[in-house]
Amino acid sequence: MKTPEKPKKKRKNARPVDLDRFAEQGESMRVPPELFFNRDLSWLEFNQRVLAQAAQESTPVLERVRFCAIFASNLDELFMKRVGLLKRLIDEHSGATSHDGIGPMEQLQRIRERVLSLQGELDEIYHDGVLPTLRKVGIEILRVADLDDADRERLDTWFRWNVFPILTPLAVDPGHRFPFISNLSTSLGVLLGKPGTAEKHFARLKIPGVIRNLVPVADPAGAIESQSRFVFLDDIVASNLDDLFPGMEIREVLPFRVTRSVAVEIEDQEVADLLEHVEQELKMRRFADSVRLEVPKNPSGEIVEILRKGLHLDPEDVYETFTPLDYTDLFPLADLDRPDLRYEPWSPVTPKRIGEAKGDLFSEIKRGDILVHHPYESFKASVEKFIGAAARDPDVLAIKLTLYRTSPDAAFIPSLVRAVEAGKQVAVLVELRARFDEHRNVRFARQLEKAGVHVAYGVVGLKTHCKCALVVRREGDTLRSYAHVGTGNYHPNTAHLYTDLGLFTADSAITEDVVQLFNYLTGRSTQLVFDQLVVAPDKMRQEFCDLIDREIENAGKGLPARIIAKMNSLEDRAITMKLYDASRAGVDIRLFVRGFCCLKPGVEDASENIRVTSVVGRFLEHSRFFHFANGEAEPRDGVWLIGSADWMYRNLNRRVEACVPVRDERAREQLALLAEILERDRVNAWDLKPDGGYTRREATPEAEADSPESLGTFRTLLRLAQGESVVF
Repeated sequence: MKTPEKPKKKRKNARPVDLDRFAEQGESMRVPPELFFNRDLSWLEFNQRVLAQAAQESTPVLERVRFCAIFASNLDELFMKRVGLLKRLIDEHSGATSHDGIGPMEQLQRIRERVLSLQGELDEIYHDGVLPTLRKVGIEILRVADLDDADRERLDTWFRWNVFPILTPLAVDPGHRFPFISNLSTSLGVLLGKPGTAEKHFARLKIPGVIRNLVPVADPAGAIESQSRFVFLDDIVASNLDDLFPGMEIREVLPFRVTRSVAVEIEDQEVADLLEHVEQELKMRRFADSVRLEVPKNPSGEIVEILRKGLHLDPEDVYETFTPLDYTDLFPLADLDRPDLRYEPWSPVTPKRIGEAKGDLFSEIKRGDILVHHPYESFKASVEKFIGAAARDPDVLAIKLTLYRTSPDAAFIPSLVRAVEAGKQVAVLVELRARFDEHRNVRFARQLEKAGVHVAYGVVGLKTHCKCALVVRREGDTLRSYAHVGTGNYHPNTAHLYTDLGLFTADSAITEDVVQLFNYLTGRSTQLVFDQLVVAPDKMRQEFCDLIDREIENAGKGLPARIIAKMNSLEDRAITMKLYDASRAGVDIRLFVRGFCCLKPGVEDASENIRVTSVVGRFLEHSRFFHFANGEAEPRDGVWLIGSADWMYRNLNRRVEACVPVRDERAREQLALLAEILERDRVNAWDLKPDGGYTRREATPEAEADSPESLGTFRTLLRLAQGESVVF
């Protein structure tokens, strides 16, 4: 394990953060704008790093397709959440400014400029890079106009039997109001008229979302995985408009796509029923304001004006792009049965100690904490096994679990039901307000209740984002608790796509805290005193600031002073200011922030000792860990925590979060090794510059082929999971 570099400079003019003032002012706390990046522009820089994966020729071509779709999906989320919020602030004449001191109107202008630039990159990557590469390997995305007669006839027949009956043309005229257009839906705007007349009429035709938009040419109704030629459904519909408007002339046709805001919230401080409250909010969201209109390049100006006025959008809300309008339609293409065109398949391994437990998982956990790292290590063979073993064990009396996002087909769901049927106490905290999963979680909560599970919906006014499971077991004359605290959702599907950490422990100091945490979530409690867990919103910010202060103090004493932290996003103003204090004091600070980062590294007299890196690649980096040297020279000997929280205001103030200390020496060594691999990565790593841009690290020619520098984070960890050697 390499010892981190010594800090560059030490300064004595630290300006301590007034946490009492921050507690009063919250997000409105005044901070020096020159020390902060804009959150949304920083997030767009993250999406550019995603797009860079699609541009890279060394990325397998179907994975390049997937990265194009991920980029577009991310952009949809930005418009739904952040642009929708900024528009609402403008409508409310809010004087709110961002971290870097600019108002909502200027933020929207800058977002539009960057989005247009990124969209241009996406279109170029897709049309000039991805499509030609697909053609070389026998996969084509075609226009209906390019097909021969036999292919056209096959598609037309399929259209008449499978699509035509469910289409609903909607005219817009004095007798027909402008239709409601649902979020993220693709439609055709049609100008038509009677033959021999100059009069034009407008109609809207929604492309049905119940049919996949990527249609195989050879077998339109067949499985997509085995096909090689495709057309988009909206193109098929557009080529058959005569059947929908018989006797009319089709004058102009314009595909378009609408994005609506999801930044609709209602006060929930005094709600009588949280489930009904969330259902009400979902109904409100469906009819939320439009925020974006997407159309092809060089669109019909007449149709655009009809749509813009009907949707109450400004000219700046119209975005022109090359086809496809909806790049997320490409996700099925990325899943084609062509393993030669994708990343090498990966089957997560069983964690070594769990595999050695030979069925007695609880005894192995009792022997010492177990740290697991997904998807390198199996979620099924660890977390699902833990819940399944608890459900089957006659000595287990209770199982408790928090669910922020999950899949209805998760293996531990029937385990929970079996546990209820066996007479065990089963309690599940379902967070109904998990963004974009509200519908699923509402249905899921009702299903669990019908099965007899005790379902709670969390603390009013706060989202429950912590990832905890608790098993209470009778052992002799006493009760012993076992806990799992993690960084990711209990979701078996995303456990194959996201990197996350989890700690299994029977340490009573920790499990007693987990018991108290569940009592807080499912019951009522105002006295939250935890011995080991670091819990938000009550104490987490203060405890992290205290840990940073200790590093500042140690730096002043000449002791090793070091902070290493990994998270998805960094935005909290108080934590950021405290990190600046630590940098001025000479603390060496190494941050791995996958997404947006509002902290500016490398600024003189503020952050000269702070480095920020983003790692983007095969898996979505989702794990969060935090390390503080605590006077120890070797990272493995310092303080380590893992948990659910990013350093963001919402996580520290508006969510129930939990971080757990990693006290087991073997587990700390695992985390120290992970930090070293991230630090040495020269394949997937991007370094944040003081101007807000990111520089991709260049390969080190002298690095050995089997080193983290040459392999990168993901391949290094895959090798280590398989027991293969890596040169350190």
